[in-house]
Amino acid sequence: MTPTLVRQHPSRTGAAPRVDLRARARDWSEIQERMLVPLYEAVYERLDVGPATRLLGLGCGSGLALLMAASRGAAITGVDTSSDRLALARERLLPDERDSTPHTGARIVRGSPAEAVPADAAGYTVVTAFEPIGCLSGDAEGLGELLAEALPLAGPGAAVVLAGWGPPERCTTATVLRVAAKLAEPLRGADAWRPTERDDLERVAEHAGLRPDGSGRVACPFGYADADSAVRGLKSTGLFDPAIAATDQVQVDKELTEALHPYQRADGTVWMPNVFRYLVARVP
Repeated sequence: MTPTLVRQHPSRTGAAPRVDLRARARDWSEIQERMLVPLYEAVYERLDVGPATRLLGLGCGSGLALLMAASRGAAITGVDTSSDRLALARERLLPDERDSTPHTGARIVRGSPAEAVPADAAGYTVVTAFEPIGCLSGDAEGLGELLAEALPLAGPGAAVVLAGWGPPERCTTATVLRVAAKLAEPLRGADAWRPTERDDLERVAEHAGLRPDGSGRVACPFGYADADSAVRGLKSTGLFDPAIAATDQVQVDKELTEALHPYQRADGTVWMPNVFRYLVARVP
């Protein structure tokens, strides 16, 4: 899997704003998003995603998971609030928006899930929330709010997929995320790092009124060409934003690079094994 996960990315030089959202979106698309490909594949295989699937992707980002579903024949709708990430999703899925069928049924929506009304009156058959919860306080509540808006658009019996970080002892990246928690200490509270709990996904599903219908664990190693790519990729997740707000980019980059040192191999690549969980639940 190393050749897929580890690629070279040119370094950026020069001054940058405190958070360059456009550069961050590009880093997400080019470096970080593919780390969860094994999760996407496992879920689509389990649910037999194909031509009969009408899929709504919550927090679709730059659209890699949507592209994978479209390649299986699914009609896809993605929704997100980041205009920069969605611009990249459109490049992938709607390369020429004058062509209405670059991928059959592809649709990208900026805003809330409630705005992604399905074209088919029967509703979506699959709803995915692939952004993993379980490491920031309040992330479960945020997912619950998204589901409250999305579930009325899904048909009875539709599959809803929730994702989360696996046990900390199975996620090497958890040790690096603790750096963010330490640096963000002055802003302790909302958006602070927290340890993953075993029943995070089940509690979200229960509060949303969903019926659990199986779960799984998937190995998703984070592999980077070098420490610079690792720093850029990890910051693109937004998990280090509280640390950046409490200190600055330079301090976060320095301490993050130091935390990554144990996972840097002799050839300079960075390799961090992780396990992620997913829960499949059903709309009553």
